[in-house]
Amino acid sequence: MTTSEFGLSVMYRILKKAGAERVSDESANELRRILEEIGIAIAKNAVEMSTHAGRKTIKSEDIRLAAKQFSKF
Repeated sequence: MTTSEFGLSVMYRILKKAGAERVSDESANELRRILEEIGIAIAKNAVEMSTHAGRKTIKSEDIRLAAKQFSKF
């Protein structure tokens, strides 16, 4: 099993907040895997944006712009 940056208990809480009555271990693990993939993709895009802007520091605006493709807002 690979290690994750996210704790499994957080995944259970997220699923419960979304209205789940019961949560299987497999569903919590899958949510964790998918969220980590999305997070890495957003982070990579944000790094590219800050580099393109001539900065070494990633700003919140970079994250927001990079996350637009995953957001429905």
